[in-house]
This record gives sequence, C-alpha cells and structure tokens, in this order.
Amino acid sequence: MKTAPKISIPKTLFQKGVLRPRDILQQGISRMRLKRLVDQGVLVREARGVYRVPGHEPSEKESLVQACERVPGGILCLLTALQFHGMTTQFPHEIWMAIDVWARKPHAEHLPIRFVRASGKSLASEVEEHTVQGGRIRVYSAAKTVADCFKYRNKIGLDVALEALKAFQTGHKGKMDDLWRSARVCRVSNIIRPYLEALA
Repeated sequence: MKTAPKISIPKTLFQKGVLRPRDILQQGISRMRLKRLVDQGVLVREARGVYRVPGHEPSEKESLVQACERVPGGILCLLTALQFHGMTTQFPHEIWMAIDVWARKPHAEHLPIRFVRASGKSLASEVEEHTVQGGRIRVYSAAKTVADCFKYRNKIGLDVALEALKAFQTGHKGKMDDLWRSARVCRVSNIIRPYLEALA
C-alpha cells in the first residue's frame, strides 16, 4: 500500500511558528493539503484555526496571539497588559484575559490563561488592537489597565497597582484625562485620587 508523499511548506511559514489557515492558504496550499500536513505531522493543530510547527517554542508575543485566537472575545488585561505597555517589573506566568461575565469559560489547551470577568463599559472600553510577532492581539489601553489594577487590587496586589500608576504618570504625561475617564468607567476614581495626589 502506497503512502502519500510528504508535503513541504515554505520556510517562511516555519519561521512564524504559529500559523492560521489564511497564512497557509496564501502560499497556495489547499485545505485538503493542510489536512495532509497535519496527518503527516508537518504541522500540529493546536486549536480550531491555530496551527503550530512541531518543536517550535512560541515566544511571549506568539503566546499572546494564540490566546487571542483561542478566546475570540477575550482582551489581554492586568499583569499581561502592564507587561505589554512596559509598566511593570512583574513577569506573569499566566496570560491575564478579560471575558464577559456571562461567557462560558473557554478551553485553552496548553496555554496558562487566567480569566477575569467584566461586563458593559468595563469590558468594552479602551480596547486596542496591535500587530505583533505572529499576528494581532487585543489589549486594554495603558490608562484602562491602571484603572483595572486598582479595581482588581485584591487579585494582583496594591503594590502592583501603585507601580503601574507611577509608571503611567512618568511615561504617559499629558494623558491624565484618559486615566480619569477609565477610572470613572471602573468606578475607582476616589480610590486612585489620594495615591495620585501623594505622587504629585
């Protein structure tokens, strides 16, 4: 019985590590050939619409892309958003992601995601999209992230929230209106005010 010949894929795809069907289809590889690539072990199907090159260890940014791919309504938040915006010395071992309060908890195999539930404007406001290595991510703005840190200070620690506030004040001068707007959305204006006055 004949075995199907191995299908090769362009080296540029191997360099990406994490792939989506559109990445592969753009190279002229059909869906049928894509299935054969998985069957032959050339690619590993991580989740629906997410493929990985075997042996490839995803970078930090690629892991964030994978998380956003697997949780379509999820938004990177808190420690992960702080790290993305360069406002913390923390190195989170989990990917922090906000989801709707009524959403079913997604199954994200092989990814250490910690979910935080939110609703309304607290969930939907100040969401940014960025293109990073491996694809696109959704993450809260720097101002919204600081407000969230005070809202969820019992989860991450007040020291982390204060570090974020200091970093925002230093690195985002002139954007204090953004911070107060986000603080009102998160209902933490009165909590942030005395700390901000102490830093003035």
